[in-house]
This record gives sequence, structure tokens and C-alpha cells, in this order.
Amino acid sequence: MTPDVWLVLVAGAVLLLLAWAAWTATRLRRLEDRAARAWAVLDGRLHQRATLVADLAADHATALGEDRAVRLKTAAHDARDPLTGDRELAENVLGRELRALPGEVPGVPPGVLAALGEADERIALARRFYNDAVRDTCLLRQGRLPRLLRLHADRPLPRFFDVEDGLDVVLAGAGTARG
Repeated sequence: MTPDVWLVLVAGAVLLLLAWAAWTATRLRRLEDRAARAWAVLDGRLHQRATLVADLAADHATALGEDRAVRLKTAAHDARDPLTGDRELAENVLGRELRALPGEVPGVPPGVLAALGEADERIALARRFYNDAVRDTCLLRQGRLPRLLRLHADRPLPRFFDVEDGLDVVLAGAGTARG
């Protein structure tokens, strides 16, 4: 082969590598945007549940019992604004408090508890979508060529959001999950 042929082959390989890098960088940006949107939805659902729990504790403290109402109110406040900065831990505490509630509480309208059950189902699904987006982003970024070319290396990897939220019950279709 002549030097001109080698030059054309090398130039073609470089162009293919550049095209692949541009495509991968665009895909990474889209995956990170998808993870950010999924986080916004999950965060909104978590805040909605915390608000529902705080309202339940404030409006039905007598029916729940003062101790339980205070624990629920504190857990809801910590879930909205965790003191330690560990959102997962605060959400787990709130989830455990909710799972400790009986299925029916005399003096609390069933619609309030049903709304909490719906909120839990929506949180479980939002968490699943968020964690799927995080998984896809991490898999692409941790490939050999993206690491070698340092694609999006200046951005932090998104973190999975793992809480005890009854996701297994929701996915099994067992009805309303609480926690």
C-alpha cells in the first residue's frame, strides 16, 4: 500500500472515532438530562408525601396518639429538610414510621391513608425511573472508550437513590404499598 492509502485509512479511522465520540457525548448529555428530570419528579413526590404526613400528624394528632403524631411530624420535617444532609436516611425513617401505622386508624378518614398509599406507589415508580436513568448513565460513562477519552469526566456521576419504599410490593402488583 502506498503512503497516500495509509493516510486516507488513518484519516477515516480518526473521523469515525470523532463521530463516535460526538455521538457518545450527546448520548451522555441526554442521559444526564433524563436523570435530572427523573430526580426532579422523585424529589417532588417525596416532598408531596412529607407534606401529606405532616398534615396527617397535625390534623389527626388525637386519633394517631400524641407520641406517634410527634414522630410522624418530626420524620416528615426531616425528610423535607434533613439535618444530616442524608436524604435517604431521613426518607427511611419516615417510611418506617408510615409502615408502623395500622391499616385503619379510627378518627382518620380512609381517604387520607389512601392518599398516602398512592404517594408511596408514585414514589416507588419515580425512584425506579430515576435509578434506571442513573444506571444507564453510569454504564455508558464507565465504558473503556468514554473513560479513555474522558467524556463528561468533569461531571460527577449521579448517585442511586436507595430507600426502603415497598418497591417490591408495587412491582408485584399487590395493591397499595405503605412505607
